[in-house]
Amino acid sequence: MTAPSGFGRHVVVRTIERARLELVDGLAPIGTASVHEAIGKRGYLGAELRPIQQDVRIAGTAVTVLVHPSDNIMIHAAVEVCREGDVLVVATTSPSSHGIFGDLLATSLTTRGVRGLVIDTGVRDTMDLRQMGFPVWSRWVSCQGPIKAVAGSVNVPVTIGGVVIEPGDVVTADDDGVVVVPRDEAQWALDRSVARLDTEAATRERLAAGELGVDFYGLRQQLADLGVEYVD
Repeated sequence: MTAPSGFGRHVVVRTIERARLELVDGLAPIGTASVHEAIGKRGYLGAELRPIQQDVRIAGTAVTVLVHPSDNIMIHAAVEVCREGDVLVVATTSPSSHGIFGDLLATSLTTRGVRGLVIDTGVRDTMDLRQMGFPVWSRWVSCQGPIKAVAGSVNVPVTIGGVVIEPGDVVTADDDGVVVVPRDEAQWALDRSVARLDTEAATRERLAAGELGVDFYGLRQQLADLGVEYVD
């Protein structure tokens, strides 16, 4: 949660610079665990944000929304500035568990090519959202609905789980959670992630051949240094 950076008023920023879609699409199939490790264990939005669906993996460019607790008027305002390949990222100015997003908003976003939602509060109509195939990662699921009365901002920096998300950053999400890659690090993150997958593939072959991780990773001496004794 954060206030709009650089603005002294509520705004809807229409034009943002996004990460290149070919880089986003390259990161999409890799998985958040590998991306998170590859970029130095950064960008994870926390274990509290969980998918309402299973076996879905996406990546997109962030359109950010800062809302008042229980209020979704700014989500409606954000729909207009979304475009193909985006992921809507919603943060609140203070904690809230209201279900401020449902299938009707998802219908509007789907029409504009939005790939999913990351929201640091609650969603509702989850059965409908799953049936229509609109992916959501949320902190809460709640049938308690929203109001439309308090201004916020669209496409300003927001914070979720201690991570600052800038408009246009890369958002990757799957069953393991949500990881954000800064827009200007997208190419570097893709290169690092692909290299990590190659390393993991080689490691997997050695482990599948019977080599022990305790030997492969050189852990025997560390165990000894920690005072671990093998007893028959």
